[in-house]
Amino acid sequence: MSTEMTEKGEIGIQRHKLSGNCQMITFQVEFQILEVQTKENLSTVITDLNIIMESTTYPELSEFVSRAEERRALFMFFRSLHCFVEWCEYQKRTFKHFKEKYPEAVHLSEGASSSHMGIRSASQPGFELVIVWRVHIDAEGKVLPKLDLLTQVPQRALELDEKGVIEMAPASFRVLLGVLGIEVALESLLRVVCTEAEPMLPNRAAQEAGAAPGGV
Repeated sequence: MSTEMTEKGEIGIQRHKLSGNCQMITFQVEFQILEVQTKENLSTVITDLNIIMESTTYPELSEFVSRAEERRALFMFFRSLHCFVEWCEYQKRTFKHFKEKYPEAVHLSEGASSSHMGIRSASQPGFELVIVWRVHIDAEGKVLPKLDLLTQVPQRALELDEKGVIEMAPASFRVLLGVLGIEVALESLLRVVCTEAEPMLPNRAAQEAGAAPGGV
């Protein structure tokens, strides 16, 4: 720590370097703290922040780290990183649970670390629903899960879908998430796909949950 005296009081500069890991993410943080000691009080502020993070499979983190450095938001970095990792671990556990419970219907193309889960219908070859699960960090460091539904269906099925059920499926899935939460919504969707002869499906699951298909 270096210090100097000024008319306003004593000014000190501290430089720190920390290394650590949060589950599967390894990082190094270098930061500088400016301290101003007067007769009345002591004030501190981070004047420089540099975050070095090993390459990860999470592109969302790069933008977040840049924002934290720009704002010199050290506390936000640690808080949001912890929440981010917790959501990622929860996503892995949830996908693993459904893969074990519905081994024939659920497909994880990237294994345990997959960010999306395929759901295939045994009764309808070529019909597949894909759940894409991302973890989003907003500008203020708030961490939220973001789940979307994609449909992969044969062209013939699209032509026969006069009511637009397939087109409405992503919006219906969002309704289902809002009504039931993540795990119960996925369970409901899987049950319908695995039991229906014609799985046209988040709409049906939403109706069973008492939600209005097509809403968000």
